[in-house]
Amino acid sequence: MTMYTHAGLVLAAIVLAFLAARRFRLSTELSMMVATLAGAVANGLVPMGVDPRSPISIFPVRHMVEGMFTYFDVCLIFMTATFFMALLKEAGGVAFIVREIVVRFSKKRGLCLAFLTILMLVPGALTGSGATTVLTVGGLVGAVFAAMGISEMRRVALIYVLACMSAAAPPINLWAMMAAAGANMPYVGFAKPLLVLSLAGAFFATFYLARKGDAVDAVDAEKALAELPEVPSGWSWFRVLLPFGVLVAIVLAGRFAPHSFPVVGLPLIFMISAAVTLAVSPTRLPVFDIAGKTVKDLLPLVGIMVVVGALIQIMALSGARGLISLGVVILPLSVLFGTLWLILPISEGMLQYAVAPLLGVPLIMLFNMKGLNPVICLAAMGVLWPLGDCLPPTAVVGRATVMELNYQGTYYGEFVRTALVPLLFVAVLCTLFLVYSKELSFLGV
Repeated sequence: MTMYTHAGLVLAAIVLAFLAARRFRLSTELSMMVATLAGAVANGLVPMGVDPRSPISIFPVRHMVEGMFTYFDVCLIFMTATFFMALLKEAGGVAFIVREIVVRFSKKRGLCLAFLTILMLVPGALTGSGATTVLTVGGLVGAVFAAMGISEMRRVALIYVLACMSAAAPPINLWAMMAAAGANMPYVGFAKPLLVLSLAGAFFATFYLARKGDAVDAVDAEKALAELPEVPSGWSWFRVLLPFGVLVAIVLAGRFAPHSFPVVGLPLIFMISAAVTLAVSPTRLPVFDIAGKTVKDLLPLVGIMVVVGALIQIMALSGARGLISLGVVILPLSVLFGTLWLILPISEGMLQYAVAPLLGVPLIMLFNMKGLNPVICLAAMGVLWPLGDCLPPTAVVGRATVMELNYQGTYYGEFVRTALVPLLFVAVLCTLFLVYSKELSFLGV
């Protein structure tokens, strides 16, 4: 039996096990765990030609455990950043920002939309999760959009697209981070291309979906403020911005004084910012309750990243990952450029973050081999992937948006269809970044 046959049989076992688990309505992370176990067992039972087989290798425990810790640092960043944002929301800081934007810019529709768009990008940029954006600020911003006279269908579609762009925005883009880690590539130089793509997509979506029509020229301030939660007395711009200022200051200090300032990881930076939030909050916060709720809410996403690590490790051990990589790197560039804008979002809807190391790593190798800029290419792919978070079977961000805004219309016939034009705009822009990545190399500096 050749190595190609062996790897193909293991890959078939993984795919069949995943489909069977989904058939029995298991969650995505549990289905991927079943597929990982099936792949590990198949790798031990299927002959590998003349290679000697050891009874211990029938189930490679070491590789399973090692794989589960592959993205341990990413999980820490994800959880600490979300905890920081949860504290700020529970303290009333997020509601304060939204109310201040409404009060100051209710007569200036364009500026109000611009500031609300920037606000929507912040939670996902810090956590890497579009669902966190929806749950943190989506409902509040949606209430302001309603006061502008934006129809429910457009409103929900806009919140979803902004959540996708928020997850793609720097500094935390989980797809790019996981693919870079799988390719032994430093996560450096991604800020500018990710910022350009996410801002362009976000502002196009905002001014396309919130364009005037049935909407009004100004915000109905009284209606918007009545829908927003009350803010505890004592909040000010200084109190709200201080935690973010501390976060930026620590990051910049490490960049500009690397030899004199201690190395501080992102999880610790977010925890320091969370401590500052507790210090400036005018009300006493139930810290342990908020922390427990944060962990509970993030368990599915953290579980996916843990299982993805084990799955990728087993696929690498068995050769299945190499088989997929080989299939990718032999494709003509013209075929990839013409299909990635569809393949990446669809694969995201199927496997969530698992597609980043699975497809991202061989694509990085291919683009680098062809003389394209791997940083620009991976940044473009990191923005394409979250576009598929409204697609089955997972549809994590799409479902979160519909539930948070209590949307009563049809899911695909109205919500997804309304979001298509902004999503296609982002897909075309990302494809152009892929094609002209060499010319855009200055963005990766």
